[in-house]
Amino acid sequence: MNFELQSTDTNSKARAGVITTDHGVIETPIFMPVGTAGSVKAVTQDQLKEEVKAQIILGNTYHLYLRPGTRILEQAGGLHKFNGWDRPILTDSGGYQVFSLAANRKIKEEGVVFQSHIDGSRHLFTPENVIDTQRSIGADIIMAFDECPPYPSEYDYAKKSMELTHRWLARCATQMGNTEPKYGYEQSLFPIVQGSTYKDLRQASAEFVASMDCDGNAIGGLSVGEPEEMMYEFSALCCDYLPTDKPRYLMGVGNPWNILENISLGIDMFDCVMPTRNGRNGMLFTTQGVINIKNKKWENDFSVMDEGLDCHTSRFYTKAYLRHLFVSSEILALSIASIHNLAFYLHLVKEARAHIIAGDYNAWKNEMIPRLKQRL
Repeated sequence: MNFELQSTDTNSKARAGVITTDHGVIETPIFMPVGTAGSVKAVTQDQLKEEVKAQIILGNTYHLYLRPGTRILEQAGGLHKFNGWDRPILTDSGGYQVFSLAANRKIKEEGVVFQSHIDGSRHLFTPENVIDTQRSIGADIIMAFDECPPYPSEYDYAKKSMELTHRWLARCATQMGNTEPKYGYEQSLFPIVQGSTYKDLRQASAEFVASMDCDGNAIGGLSVGEPEEMMYEFSALCCDYLPTDKPRYLMGVGNPWNILENISLGIDMFDCVMPTRNGRNGMLFTTQGVINIKNKKWENDFSVMDEGLDCHTSRFYTKAYLRHLFVSSEILALSIASIHNLAFYLHLVKEARAHIIAGDYNAWKNEMIPRLKQRL
């Protein structure tokens, strides 16, 4: 994997770059649709390419390990062949999912013992076998195994958790070095900065992560319930200590204004289930603000969802029709809303990139955020 930094905004730390992988090029800043179990919910791979304009998608190690399992994925030739997506894929290590099963897991130095949410069977995730599983899945970018502490966390817990994450990271890096990709293309490891909401811990973690000299770096443990301003504070702090010549990925963020603010702090990559999850519940993000399409006010509004997007779905279906589908519990509603929201997110980061290159990103961001927050 290679990262080329192309441009920096005049009045912020926003960056435009290009990540080159064996499955294609990713222009940053970028939003990555979440395909947890190998599928972005309610959206086909062709729609992701043609309508959404997605350049990279996510899979999740925890879910793919449980179902369909590495045996099936290896027989298929990896996730790219299994799901028909021929562009880059990133896999989350499963750490966040395992640790969200607080009542059904036990953390120890070796790794984490957990119970499957599917059938209650017991499993062990270690740094080593999580790397092996991601080798089998075949993602272009694979995440180190970490512990994601909740918010708020006591200082002592956050410190011990961070130190465990660092020890696991060293083991992940060793396992990467001791193994080879399975499908004839390169895979890159991204470590994850932790440390909860403590400045000294975040700095120490960012410095440790930077010292690993991996192809890119991630920031975890934000957008887990802390106030927005705190998220921005710690995102900025981490960026101060992470290398400028590597991509920076802020995990699990976020809504459109969160993304724009974090881009201005130096973040390059984002993922979040919000566009698809909120879309399936009738919330649309648009270039003019936020719409609850189930509201009666849209019953006879025959304007299209968003003229401002280069997306056939967004410029073809009307608000009145989409509302009808939702109130009629038609499955098509979930697909249309999901495609639209993802297309909006990809449009937003494309616009951000253009303004970074033009040098006026900060002014554009400050104009856009109040508009995006409007409830229509």
